[in-house]
Amino acid sequence: MKILVILPAFLPIEDIRKTVDQIMPGIEIRTDMDFEKHDAEVVVITTFTRFGKDEIDKFPNLKFLQVSSTGYNNVDVKYLKSRNIILSNIPRANKDAVAEHVIAMVLAFLKNLIFFDKEIRSGEWPVLTNSTELNGKIFGIVGMGAIGIKLVQKLIPFGPGIVYYDVKRLSAQDEELYGLTYMGLEEVLKNSDIISVHLPLTESTLKLFDDRHFSMMKDNSIFINTSRGEIMDEDALINAIKTKNIYAGIDVYSREPPDFSSELFKLDNVIFSPHIAGVTVESQQRFLQETIGNLIKYTQGLEPLYKIKGDL
Repeated sequence: MKILVILPAFLPIEDIRKTVDQIMPGIEIRTDMDFEKHDAEVVVITTFTRFGKDEIDKFPNLKFLQVSSTGYNNVDVKYLKSRNIILSNIPRANKDAVAEHVIAMVLAFLKNLIFFDKEIRSGEWPVLTNSTELNGKIFGIVGMGAIGIKLVQKLIPFGPGIVYYDVKRLSAQDEELYGLTYMGLEEVLKNSDIISVHLPLTESTLKLFDDRHFSMMKDNSIFINTSRGEIMDEDALINAIKTKNIYAGIDVYSREPPDFSSELFKLDNVIFSPHIAGVTVESQQRFLQETIGNLIKYTQGLEPLYKIKGDL
């Protein structure tokens, strides 16, 4: 069975190749699709590789597409399904990494770390502080999937009240286990001191966070987005930061790399990271292990894990 792996060039390709060769020798690994046709029956990509109709048509024998990442909005799912090609992702390998990244951003705001760092570097020695604690804050989570649940587990020792919204409500048992309060989206926005977004990008979530939703948030609240940049309206976020003094931790952008001339990058109340919330040494090892495991399942005639059933 012919297997092709397409990886972004910034990854440690040779290290990955050595690991893969030890388990499944003979797999082709490359960093481009500079070919007209390829006879691969199985293709592995990451979220950094566009896989639309034009790319899919380069593989007339394709039977199984494995996206070695959580998100798969870079794939034309409808066209893939029209050709009866199986699609799987790896939805849980980065949940610890993303949850920790969210908490790191929140604590950096609550403890005024950016301000103190700038002051010390400029030779100042601030005496007073308006730093606050996570304990007792209302932490709102929008999207309670695997990452949302992991975030809850890591937040519990800090002592915030946790409210959440998801189109699919958790069971009463899970809500009691984790001490969660379910609310509608608007109620979460109105009541939370901190909001963290963990939603897939779909037609219903595109620019979900617009002027209306940002206006519902508390003044001085914290907004963290580590899901997809297109979920928020950038102009609406800029307006909320300027008019409501909202603090924003942004890891994802509608275009990556983003337009650095945007006013967003000139604002003080924002922490940026380059879409790496889920990228740690450990998470990349888990992605690799789970991807190889799924390839082995498929090549042995078994059902691959994490099959995507619905359309985007």
